[in-house]
Amino acid sequence: MNWEEKENSLYKKLQFKDFNEAFAFMTRVALIAEKMDHHPKWTNVWNTVEIWLNTHDAGNIVTDKDRKLAQRIDALL
Repeated sequence: MNWEEKENSLYKKLQFKDFNEAFAFMTRVALIAEKMDHHPKWTNVWNTVEIWLNTHDAGNIVTDKDRKLAQRIDALL
């Protein structure tokens, strides 16, 4: 897992071929996040997706919930 710990979050920056690939990836992540009831903070600009994971109800720190979601996201790549 090549996530960076940054500002009490797991952080990852991803680049895709184009906007369609980036958005398709985000859609797959959204389905997983909804099922886990754990939603990322993220941005998308054209082919770039940035993701920050932390657990709000635990005081905005990194928890096992974040690590599990990160692993599920990595499995999509």
